[in-house]
Order: sequence, then C-alpha cells, then structure tokens
Amino acid sequence: MTINEIVAKLGQPSPANEPKYMALWVLPADLQKAFAHVKGISAFPKKVYCNKHIVAPLEKALRNLIAVGLASELKTWDGVYHIRPQRGATVQSTHSWGLAVDVNAAENALGATPKLSKEFVKCFIDAGFLWGGNFKNRKDGMHFELAKF
Repeated sequence: MTINEIVAKLGQPSPANEPKYMALWVLPADLQKAFAHVKGISAFPKKVYCNKHIVAPLEKALRNLIAVGLASELKTWDGVYHIRPQRGATVQSTHSWGLAVDVNAAENALGATPKLSKEFVKCFIDAGFLWGGNFKNRKDGMHFELAKF
C-alpha cells in the first residue's frame, strides 16, 4: 500500500489516532519460547504495540519460521511502531502506523545487500508482507511491511 492509501484509511499517524488502529498484542507462550534466543532493541517481546491489522499476519510469519525450521535465523527484534519519516525522506514510514517490523537489523542495514535467506523472506511474504530487500530504489533488508489490509 502507498502512504497515501494508508493515510486515507487510518489518518495521519499521531497519538490521538492510535485508538483507531493500534493494539497491544500479547504473544502466545509458544512463540515466546520458540524465539527466546532473540535479542535486539530488547529481547523478543512478550507484548507488541502494533497495528491491529498486522497481528494475524505477523503471527503467521513467525509460525511459518517455526514450521520450516528457521526460528534460529531470527536473531534480533528491532522494532514495529515508531512515528517517524522514512529514513532520508519526508514521507512517513509504515512504522508510523505500526504496519512494519524490522528484524536482524545489524546484518541487513539500509542500502546494504540483504543477508536474510530466501526461505526466511518467504515465510513473511507468504504471510502477507512486502520485503524491503525487494525495494527498487533502496534495499532495506531488515524491513517487512504489511502488503495490504
């Protein structure tokens, strides 16, 4: 989805608009256990403040990783919700609405060649995400954003 389409559906990102689209997702215990090894800004979260539309797809992506034996490839959890513009741009980031997640940031820096395996990326794409490693203008290998809602 484009930023304009997101704004049309959800409004401008702001604390005042959060009740319309944000939720506190309490992650199931089995996901917390499967990803207990994950580090990052914080350890793998027990709760994620995110857009309500991302909850089911994100849970599916994480379960896909477990199902294909790739849980260990998720090394760092680097954030979901942060109101801010896209790096180096003036338009808002999809993180501003809690519609994106960054993972394994240290190995997948903005503009660098992404190092996530194709199988890892497929787990997120199959769950309904776009991958920043496929962006044409500037690769963002850590970034997954909800394709539509």
